[in-house]
Amino acid sequence: MRRADWGWALLVIVIWGVNFVPMKLGLQELSPLLLSAMRFCLASLPFLLFIRKPASLTWRLLALYGLVQGVGQFGLLFAGLALGMPAGMASVVLQAQAFISMLLGALFLREQPKPWQWMGLIVASAGLTAAIIGPPLFHAHLLDTGHPPDSPEIVHIERAFADASMISLTVGLLVALAASLGISWYLTRRIGHPVELLTQAAGRLSRGDYDARVTVTGGGPELSTLGDTFNTMADRLGDVENTRRRLLSDLAHEMRTPIATLNAHLEGIADGVLTWDDNTQAVVEQQAQRLTRLARDLDEVSRAEEGRIELQTSVQPLTDLDEPAIRQARHAYDTKGVTLTVRVDDVPVRADPQRVAQILGNLLTNALRHTPQGRRVDVTSTSTPDAVTISVADTGQGMTAEQLAHIFERFYRGDAAREADKGGSGIGLTIAKALAEAHGGSLTATSDGEGTGATLRLTLPRETHQSGR
Repeated sequence: MRRADWGWALLVIVIWGVNFVPMKLGLQELSPLLLSAMRFCLASLPFLLFIRKPASLTWRLLALYGLVQGVGQFGLLFAGLALGMPAGMASVVLQAQAFISMLLGALFLREQPKPWQWMGLIVASAGLTAAIIGPPLFHAHLLDTGHPPDSPEIVHIERAFADASMISLTVGLLVALAASLGISWYLTRRIGHPVELLTQAAGRLSRGDYDARVTVTGGGPELSTLGDTFNTMADRLGDVENTRRRLLSDLAHEMRTPIATLNAHLEGIADGVLTWDDNTQAVVEQQAQRLTRLARDLDEVSRAEEGRIELQTSVQPLTDLDEPAIRQARHAYDTKGVTLTVRVDDVPVRADPQRVAQILGNLLTNALRHTPQGRRVDVTSTSTPDAVTISVADTGQGMTAEQLAHIFERFYRGDAAREADKGGSGIGLTIAKALAEAHGGSLTATSDGEGTGATLRLTLPRETHQSGR
């Protein structure tokens, strides 16, 4: 709320508080109902020329509300003032409109009272209780003194009590108003600004600006935590969006070749250039399988990179973790004529056995793909107190520094020697790296250059006696 708004709010409160004095004076010349009618004609009728009726309200409800407010509430109020009720006491009694407004809103408009409305209702209840219980109770105590009920002393004392009560109530209300305004201003400055920053950042985020961040200061630890949580959410959403864009781009690129191959063969069959024989069927099935693997692997890598893969970890010896991948790869190695040697230490490791087998399977397949016949691939392990490293070293064509920098990127093709993945989707190493990082480990690659072979190292946290208890 702006500073000018606080001023207007205070002005309204002051005008409302003193308007009962002119009412009291007006009743010296006018009847209560006539004054009530004149008041509403002057206050309400001009607004009919500028303010349209709410679509949710019928004329019947508006007429009913006008009768209740104009004739019922203010008619009776002016009648009480005409009969001698003090103006200050009338202002307190009028607080009953808090009950009336909430009741009408709940019955006819299906409105749910807000917390601040309940607070206002409590204040109004306190004022009404004081106005109803206070004077009779004070009168009863005066009668206990032995004075006659209509004695000048009792009349004077009760009038003095009423005046003192109204002055005290007025001063108390003014002090409470000043305190509430000060507290509200302080809370608005302390909380309102951080909340406004969060609202603006949330709006930017909803419009697709994933760079929106917020720095919350001075709003307390809760708002600071909320700001940090918002920034974390924005980071995650940004990562997901970047992953989505890259996946769509990569998918469009990788699907182009198999789709083009399928279209060419289908058009050839339709034109009579090709016949549906075993060779054509094999090509179509191969390209369909390639598209299927591509879709599966893209889903796998997206879930891994976004941290949506749940690991089922357990403590097992390293030899048991790599044995399934080694056993599955040996047949392919023997078929190609590449020697596979394994020297792995028997150390405990906490990992997901299936995911580790998936990682090692990708590493062994990649090594076999780039190792010529008659050479070898060595699988070894080294360990430290905190980690275990499994190395898969081939004696193949090796990689340049540029190829090493991009080897884990989806669908990266370094040269003709590392193209097309020969039966794979082209993202096996990308998946392997994401799975390694999901374990809290890493996957790196080294090579001394072309013709020197390459080594890929999988590092996993080691299960120590302290962590394994």
